Amino acid sequence: MISVSRYRYWRRTLGMQVRYVHHEDYQFCYSFRGRPGHKPSVLMLHGFSAHKDMWLSVVKFLPKNLHLVCVDMPGHEGTTRSSLDDLSIVGQVKRIHQFVECLKLNKKPFHLIGTSMGGNVAGVYAAYYPSDVCSLSLVCPAGLQYSTDNRFVQRLKELEDSAATQKIPLIPSTPEEMSEMLQLCSYVRFKVPQQILQGLVDVRIPHNSFYRKLFLEIVSEKSRYSLHENMDKIKVPTQIIWGKQDQVLDVSGADILAKSITNSQVEVLENCGHSVVMERPRKTAKLVVDFLASVHNPDNNKKLN
Repeated sequence: MISVSRYRYWRRTLGMQVRYVHHEDYQFCYSFRGRPGHKPSVLMLHGFSAHKDMWLSVVKFLPKNLHLVCVDMPGHEGTTRSSLDDLSIVGQVKRIHQFVECLKLNKKPFHLIGTSMGGNVAGVYAAYYPSDVCSLSLVCPAGLQYSTDNRFVQRLKELEDSAATQKIPLIPSTPEEMSEMLQLCSYVRFKVPQQILQGLVDVRIPHNSFYRKLFLEIVSEKSRYSLHENMDKIKVPTQIIWGKQDQVLDVSGADILAKSITNSQVEVLENCGHSVVMERPRKTAKLVVDFLASVHNPDNNKKLN
């Protein structure tokens, strides 16, 4: 987690520019690099309580000649936060479609990448708007139905039963809870100084009531299994990337998807947790680049460079 000025510096170094676009009175904030060309554009959807800059660690390892677009998801960072907004997964899919139309990103089918909540949205988007998308990368996506609950989901259900929604593990409000969340989301055990943990919490606290509302919406009956309910409608070549030690969304989700999506391939990363993009950015970038090359240059299988 990095300060705002550091993100600004990092964006500038990587050549990412920030822009705003409006659909009626709704504002989307996004960053981009490059311009549409003969290769598919790449749209990247971040996870719950993150923002567009979470992709910078991956962008660093992506070729300069790819047209990249990272958008702030509904209610996050520079994109409109409205109490009237439909934050369900399908509601978010429709919002992202408005964004795509505003940018005319679907003039030619694009490659869509999403992680966690953004992976749920990306998968459902590919099912709802098949002509927009030419290929798909799902990075440990939410929205699947498992035969058994992992410890994290069991804990959520206990909280639900006791109506203790103040204690959602992904919405920390103390340095201790922040530390617990980092351990939950990452395989690597690192000791973060108290002062830094406090700083990370301070940045999040003003947004916690929104995060709580959003979280309860995406785990509600309407959205909890959105990807599962739509995965058989995904017809584009699909790459599934998952950290083997993911404690938030179990890696067995990769097989569930692979069985339903005909044209799919699975990449399981050893010694990696839920925060694949942060833990293994270079590997993630390489997998995406190689996948795009194999799908879009099948004859010569040339690497993108």
